[in-house]
Amino acid sequence: MAMTDLLKAEEIKKALDAFAETFNPKKFFEMVGMKAMSAENVKKVFQVLDVDGSGFIEEEELKFVLKGFSKDGRDLTDAETKAFLKAADKDGDGKIGIDEFEALVHE
Repeated sequence: MAMTDLLKAEEIKKALDAFAETFNPKKFFEMVGMKAMSAENVKKVFQVLDVDGSGFIEEEELKFVLKGFSKDGRDLTDAETKAFLKAADKDGDGKIGIDEFEALVHE
């Protein structure tokens, strides 16, 4: 499944352009239309971003999260990656589970 099967390509591009310098996951997810999505569809987005299929988005996958939305997405900086992980990782295990991801999107 491609991200464009779930989200509009023009909204993805607009959000990527808006966060070309700094990244805020909550605002990004809102701009691409995820905040308005059902929990089920947010979980489908998660599955696209969970590149290794482990059921978690680990720090290494987070660095490339914008590329999951578009091949034109940039890599997150180390600071952005750590801030994203801290915002979503509620149980402190160092990775983001599907429920933690959905909670961040709908916060």
